[in-house]
Amino acid sequence: MALKAVGNQAEFEGKIASSDLVVIHFWASWAAQCGPMNEVLEELAKQIEYKDVAFLKVAAEDVPEVSLKYNVSAVPTFILFRKGAEVDRVNGANAAELTKKIMNQISKDNFTNQPVVKPVEDLNSRLKKLINASPVMLFMKGSAQEPRCGFSKQIVAILDELNADYKTFDILNDEEVRQGLKTYSNWPTYPQLYIKGELIGGLDIVKEMVASGDLANMLTKKPSLEERLKKLINRHPLMVFMKGDRDQPRCGFSRQLMEILKETGLQFDTFDILGDEEVRQGLKTFSQWPTYPQIYVKGQLVGGLDIIKELKESGELISSLKGEA
Repeated sequence: MALKAVGNQAEFEGKIASSDLVVIHFWASWAAQCGPMNEVLEELAKQIEYKDVAFLKVAAEDVPEVSLKYNVSAVPTFILFRKGAEVDRVNGANAAELTKKIMNQISKDNFTNQPVVKPVEDLNSRLKKLINASPVMLFMKGSAQEPRCGFSKQIVAILDELNADYKTFDILNDEEVRQGLKTYSNWPTYPQLYIKGELIGGLDIVKEMVASGDLANMLTKKPSLEERLKKLINRHPLMVFMKGDRDQPRCGFSRQLMEILKETGLQFDTFDILGDEEVRQGLKTFSQWPTYPQIYVKGQLVGGLDIIKELKESGELISSLKGEA
């Protein structure tokens, strides 16, 4: 089965409605990484193990209504569909990760429903690591951004109101953890809140501790946004805030900047603002610079791509990026 192009929304919706696995590549002709990834899909489509998979490509900018509907903000993006529903995705040109996720979906089709029995010690070890993954750890249905039950929603609201610095684990995505943690903690329901590796309890216990004032004293607090931004811009002497990262820029401006910086031979670090909306919006105000990418040298804003181009033309780029200018 060859890689086929889809040209409009109606055709797109019709293709993804299939009960078979459908892999869509959202691409653009100007993005250098999209061409090689199309070749990867062409090769996969020829292989027998992928005979029941439909591989399609969509020019993201030609069907903006589709890109908007499925939250495609950069190319290349790959979305896996089954019966019209998204089942997984890969952002960026990561052929290995894409192949892995496709094979994972294929294996689900062939799953025999026979449970794999793992040693209790292995599960307990994993649960202990999860519980200690953060000083404040919440096992819940859904995520902090999208709670998927009323109890989880209430406890997230409480932690946010107290400015708690916490992580969550979605037990709906891992049946082994969902069932195993009940036995491990001797607590039969969710959500479950842990502080410094110790079980606090569920929603009722948390409410009681809020009323008594005990919970606020036990929680690790989030740093202020300003504190967090200062720490980030000083993470490396040459720090770049961009869409994507050095190996997978996810906009034309970021891609041009990476080409220039790599030519200098200087060491630098990057932060993907697409993965953190708080930083993305907050840094604009903090730096009083409304666009990305943004380049910082020793904690001081240099500017964006245009400034870097001007410095390159004037011969001042290397010295400026070293903080010598």
